[in-house]
Amino acid sequence: MEKRYETAIGGHSISIETGKLAGQAGGAVTVRSGDTLILATATASKEPREGTDFLPLIVDYEERLYAAGKIPGGFFKREGRPSEQAILLCRLTDRTLRPLFPQGMRNDIQVIITALSADQETYLDMLSVIGASAALVISDIPFSGPVGAVRIGLVDGQYVCNPTASQMEGSPLDLRLAGTREAIHMVEAGANQVTEEVILGALKAGHQAMQSVIALQEQMAKEIGKPKRDYIFFHTPQEAEEAVRVRIAGRVLETIRRTKEKDERRQALDGLREELLSQLDFPPEVIEAAFDEVVKEKIRESILREEARPDGRTNTQIRPISCEVGLLPRTHGSGLFSRGKTQVLTIATLGTVSDEQRLNGLMTKEESKRYMHHYEFPPYSVGETWFLRAPKRREIGHGALAEQALLPVIPDEEEFPYTIRLVSEVLSSNGSTSMASVCSSSLALMDTGVPIKAPVAGIAMGLIQEKGRYAILTDIQGLEDAVGDMDFKVAGTRKGITALQMDVKGQGVDYQVLEEGLAQAHEARLFILDEMAETISQPRKELSPHAPRITLIKIDPEKIGLIIGPRGKTIRKIVEETGAKIDVEDDGTVFIASTDGAASEKAVAMIKGLTEEAEVGKIYSGRVVRVTDFGAFVEILPGKDGLVHISQLADYRVPSVEDVVRVGDEIMVMVIDIDAEDKIRLSRRAVLEGWTPEKARAMDRRPTRRPHSRNRGGRRRPG
Repeated sequence: MEKRYETAIGGHSISIETGKLAGQAGGAVTVRSGDTLILATATASKEPREGTDFLPLIVDYEERLYAAGKIPGGFFKREGRPSEQAILLCRLTDRTLRPLFPQGMRNDIQVIITALSADQETYLDMLSVIGASAALVISDIPFSGPVGAVRIGLVDGQYVCNPTASQMEGSPLDLRLAGTREAIHMVEAGANQVTEEVILGALKAGHQAMQSVIALQEQMAKEIGKPKRDYIFFHTPQEAEEAVRVRIAGRVLETIRRTKEKDERRQALDGLREELLSQLDFPPEVIEAAFDEVVKEKIRESILREEARPDGRTNTQIRPISCEVGLLPRTHGSGLFSRGKTQVLTIATLGTVSDEQRLNGLMTKEESKRYMHHYEFPPYSVGETWFLRAPKRREIGHGALAEQALLPVIPDEEEFPYTIRLVSEVLSSNGSTSMASVCSSSLALMDTGVPIKAPVAGIAMGLIQEKGRYAILTDIQGLEDAVGDMDFKVAGTRKGITALQMDVKGQGVDYQVLEEGLAQAHEARLFILDEMAETISQPRKELSPHAPRITLIKIDPEKIGLIIGPRGKTIRKIVEETGAKIDVEDDGTVFIASTDGAASEKAVAMIKGLTEEAEVGKIYSGRVVRVTDFGAFVEILPGKDGLVHISQLADYRVPSVEDVVRVGDEIMVMVIDIDAEDKIRLSRRAVLEGWTPEKARAMDRRPTRRPHSRNRGGRRRPG
């Protein structure tokens, strides 16, 4: 039976329909706002997956370009691997849903979101979260939802819920959040150096705005929801947990505190685990799960009751920091940032406009981007081994977060006409490599000489809360992240926040905790910026000698053909003669790049020569291309010539034009007039006499002195 439900967020209608499409899925809905429509389905396997100790949830987004009336490019003319934006949408949805499934569930759950129609004004990501939640709510899959989702922009100083893409063009804030009726569970934000107060206000406004779509899904569950099927949930037997607790509860914290280094701690804990496996008569997977629970319990107790972190730091203390720049001799710039056992090296590379990344998707109006950040997480960074394949979703997500953190400080193309690529190589990982990437990237950009508006630093915060007590932790390491209830990453400048990411693993977080956490992160960010400034505080004045020097010039778009030439002949000739790399935009912007200054200047001169307009009063060195009885035609610019009348050829009376010039001669002439038909009048005499164009025009065709009046030696030939 087809059913339709409707509500509104921020004045935009949102409708959810079910019962018409994908009837064999566990749950299926379409969600529409404007002319954007997505299909969301949720299906679970009948039996749990054997041998797994985590929830096997996967969220897939199927981007179909037909949704916007486009045909894919390339040879095969069909969609291929997911785009970066598609992967980020999947991660955003996954992070919202995952904490809301029953603990111990091991059945495969697959959520598939398909974009069926896209008006490219209504964003797909928030509709996808709502659709996934609605599909789960009406399915037979256990789920502690529903959840709502909303985007918050800042337009003319006012919060706007679910703004259109056009409205967001001038917004200094792009904040996406999702949550249940009681609390926020996921936040992703990019901002142009906004304050913590602005962020907190947006969170409150967004959580309030999503309540209507949560209520709508509750109505759907009541009216058409399927009965939840019985599933097998994996729980650690109480007797096994008690047996583990009796043997090691008093030794866990002692073992952790005795071993300050990550590798030593892991080895020591592995020793306790092996001891239990040899002593207890339970299946190994049960002992492993019980051991992890007891370790988690004891670390949390220590932090909450004793305010003692595993490595002995206070709640606000940051691990030792070191910074270095200019490590690599042939790169354009590099920065190394270390915080405790987390170490990231970022390399910056500058390119031309042809190096920009071309975009072809449904979730952005942009056709290309000139700033890219790529994050690499090799297995040796955590002392492990695995096959090296294409970047994982986590790597793409961390790279996108670091990219967003730095985007607001990247100079405009008019100021710095380069394509910029940053690659962050994680060399060692023990907590918050994404924020370390932000710091090392700032160092690398300044080392390169990119005139960023301000340095950016990032910090990862954690939270432990239980029975009304909580502890906010600055600079969490891997162990604290694993046992905590929330992690949130904040990046920004001294002026304000540029990126924020938050994930709640269990119960919700009230606004007081969020406010305290943002304030604590602010202090940590300033501390890190001070540490970075001791190594490099502002961009270098000069680029690396290995980086291209790009000159940007503007020409009349109608003259682009003069630069390109027939079948590219002219531009190829310029490139061959100068060695410079040349890119021409449709708006008449020309980028000339070369590491050789002289070659760049020559290319600029050649292009200007091809496109320059003659100016009255300007002196040119021209070549005589044709001689007549009444004067000579002189080419002063490529393809552009003018007439030097016989009366303007010399500072004496000229019997014959060829007595003064012949075809092929190079002479200096002044432009004295350009008529309505673009015919150019030139004067050599004005150059010799030092006349103005006005005087030259006034003297045009007047009798001139005999040559003997100034040179009795006879007729003077031009020099």
